[in-house]
Amino acid sequence: MSGFFLFIPLTIFVVFIVPIWLWLHYRAQKQSGGELDAQEMSQLTQLSEQSARMRARLQVLEDILDAEHPNWRQS
Repeated sequence: MSGFFLFIPLTIFVVFIVPIWLWLHYRAQKQSGGELDAQEMSQLTQLSEQSARMRARLQVLEDILDAEHPNWRQS
């Protein structure tokens, strides 16, 4: 009996709320064009630069480990 009371609100939610929600979401996506604004672009550039620095640091650490412990990758 309690499952029936849960089934009715869930059905109303799925039939009415979810389609409206999806329609509004994708309409907003279409209006924005999916483009990045200036702040998001600067964050992306900053993250890319940080990633390049981290990659360089990892390469240096791997070079040091290769010189000091040649078989460190196998352990």
